[in-house]
Amino acid sequence: MKKWLIMLVAMLALSSVLAGCGGDKATSGNSKDVKQEMTVGMTAEPPALDPALATDTTSGWVLNHTFEGLYTKDKKGEIVPGLAKDTKVSDDGKTYTFTIRDDAKWSDGTPVTAQDFEYSWKRVLNPETGSSFAFYLYYIKGAEAYNKGKGSADQVGVKAVDDHTLQVELNAPLAYFNKLLAMYTFYPVKKDLVEKNKNWAADAKNYVSNGAFKMTDWKHNSQVVIEKNDKYYGQKDVSLKKITFKIVPDATTYYQMYKTGELDFIMTLPSDALEAEKNNKEFKEVPYFGTYMIMFNVNKEPFTNAKIRRAFAMSIDRKTLTDNVTKAGEIPAYGMVPPGVKTPNGGDFREEGGNYFKEDAAEAKKLLQEGMKEEGWSTLPNVTLLYNTAENNKKIAEAVQEMVKKNLGVDIKVNNQEWKTYLDTTHQQNFQMARMGWIGSFVDPVIMLDYYLGDSPNNRTGWVNKKYDDIMAKSKVEQDETKRFELLHQAEDVLMQDMPFMPVYFYTNTFLVSSKFSNIAYYLESSPSFKWAKKTSN
Repeated sequence: MKKWLIMLVAMLALSSVLAGCGGDKATSGNSKDVKQEMTVGMTAEPPALDPALATDTTSGWVLNHTFEGLYTKDKKGEIVPGLAKDTKVSDDGKTYTFTIRDDAKWSDGTPVTAQDFEYSWKRVLNPETGSSFAFYLYYIKGAEAYNKGKGSADQVGVKAVDDHTLQVELNAPLAYFNKLLAMYTFYPVKKDLVEKNKNWAADAKNYVSNGAFKMTDWKHNSQVVIEKNDKYYGQKDVSLKKITFKIVPDATTYYQMYKTGELDFIMTLPSDALEAEKNNKEFKEVPYFGTYMIMFNVNKEPFTNAKIRRAFAMSIDRKTLTDNVTKAGEIPAYGMVPPGVKTPNGGDFREEGGNYFKEDAAEAKKLLQEGMKEEGWSTLPNVTLLYNTAENNKKIAEAVQEMVKKNLGVDIKVNNQEWKTYLDTTHQQNFQMARMGWIGSFVDPVIMLDYYLGDSPNNRTGWVNKKYDDIMAKSKVEQDETKRFELLHQAEDVLMQDMPFMPVYFYTNTFLVSSKFSNIAYYLESSPSFKWAKKTSN
């Protein structure tokens, strides 16, 4: 696979100014009395710390520390058994029998049972729960029908045989089922707690989980505190006693807090700081399996017209954006699926699929005029680009605004909202064009392409294409991996022809992490894990 990271040209004057903001981060030698605590910068309030309701990477970051499913990830990012002590699969590949670990416990000391898993998965599917990720369970027999109000919970193929045995029936064999089971949507929740208090996940007081850490404090819009869970079966691998996620929405502020030692770890550095920090031994740049995009609402003018959608996509200069605005080594994106997926023949899915369009201002203007003529418009309806509040998003939105003006002659407005409000607004499809990022929960094209299924609650564009949905459905029952990947390429072809969104770039993650800490796990498809992290000096 081609090299991910793009070397940046140093801005020496800026570097000297930013570096001058730094505090003294010298360490004080090894000591058995090192306080195993860490303070981490988080850029937004987690919208939902209930595994059934979470849909975003911010909430997922906390959930992945406080919960664990039947499968989990090891330090290298490989999918390994979690609470599943043993897994048996029937000869036809459709029935799984999981044996729950004897030492699986909730943070209150009570056992995690197979009944908790049955309850939790059926809760995700219950239409009254309103889970946006319920469709990830549709591989299970009867799951889709129940979620869509056409079946009952009793018909769902999930059954606790006894306290330690969970039986799951699938519609068809699924090669990546264990990867799905590591997602937070499949985490168990404590049945009696949830049934007793519908707001159990709103604060730390009532919070019970089963992962390496437990939540002990949540001051909304200020901080989330998690502490080592001494009831966790793998507690011997956990060194940190306490992690404080400080919620600091402003990128410049959290960067300054890191430089003065108030934060030990920050993610997604402000673009200006990247020039100053790229040679710092505490700086890390890691590929991230995700796509930064701008969604079009295909039910709101002017993006009801496919030619106009394509014109906008062709009018922005992605290399200028990644080189001069974001500056974090991102790769310009001309498709939905990022690099990093190994195909059955040893290639890379993105490289084999290639680019679906190219930037061309003259062609973009032509398409815009053709689209307007088709709609009978002499002038284009007013357009607003919505983004969630973050410094990098603001810079990208303003750059896109300038490029669209230059290359299409169209004035667009930009507007921002806080993350939780933004999720509600886009979910209600109350926008014309809006930025979005989608990070794959595991490394496979299906996790990216599922986003635009017609009945996916995450698809906020209003775009529904039966051909696309049919191809994706076929891919999920195809047992031949070569044929499965062919189908996924076909699906991406359909998606990119209609273009209900415009890809901007494929992510990289940038970090600053204090040299006092070691054993942080960096993953391609999710935020880092501190499960094995250790503080080596004060």
